[in-house]
Formats: sequence, C-alpha cells, structure tokens
Amino acid sequence: KKGKTSSLWVLREADDVEICPPGTPIRCGQKIRLSHPDTEKNLHSHLVRSPLSRQQEVSGFGEAMEGDTGDDWVVVCKSSSDKFLERAKAFHLQHVDTKRYLAASSEYKFTQSNCGGGCPIMNHLEAHCRSKADHFTEFKIELGVHLSK
Repeated sequence: KKGKTSSLWVLREADDVEICPPGTPIRCGQKIRLSHPDTEKNLHSHLVRSPLSRQQEVSGFGEAMEGDTGDDWVVVCKSSSDKFLERAKAFHLQHVDTKRYLAASSEYKFTQSNCGGGCPIMNHLEAHCRSKADHFTEFKIELGVHLSK
C-alpha cells in the first residue's frame, strides 16, 4: 500500500561496486542492490522454483543488508534513449547471476486457497523472475525519498 514503509526499498551499490554518494543518478545498465530497510534483507534470487508461478524464486536474503552476488540486479531502462533511472519511467531489473528479469503479476497472489496459513504475506503478489522482459517485468518508481544533486 502506498505510504507504508514496508513497501520502500533502498537502491544501493552492488556487491563489487564502489559506494556512491547519496543523490548520484543511477545509470541505465548499472548494477545495483535493493535493500529493505525494515527487515535489512536484500532482494535476492537463485535457481529455485517459486511456489506459485513455478518460475525462479525471489526472496529476502542476508543480514544487516549484507549478502552475496544473488542480491545484484542490472537496471534495464525500457526506452533506449533513457540514460538514467527516473521516477515514473518504465524499467526492468535483470538478475546478474541468472540473467532473468524480476516480475510480479496479479495471477500469482498468495491467498488462503493456494497456501493456507503458510503464506509468506497473505494477499501479496509473488515476486519471481522470468526469462524474458515483458509487461510482467516492467516497473516504475512512484513513491519514496528521491535524493538529487
């Protein structure tokens, strides 16, 4: 839901990338890591099937925002004319290790009927990775704290 801190992610440097000052624009093609400030986990993927879509699983991983290369993603801007990641512009995130794209779809929502009481988060969409970029892998930044120089 908009306005909830549980929906916010920190975009930061990838595993082997030098720390950049706050407000540095994120380039299309740049390797990044998304860290969840409330849980201190990183958005992570690996070669395990996801429970609902049977695609590639996405999870939270690491401690204190530290993890491994499975936490690294490349920003793929939708428009070839875009040079930087910008608010309200479409982009994809490609997983560095597996080359698959982060995805979500209302077709794959955790409900009482598909996972009983064992749902990761009831009534939330399953995040997963797909082999090709498509409308399920398209994202836009809508809300958050945007620092600029």
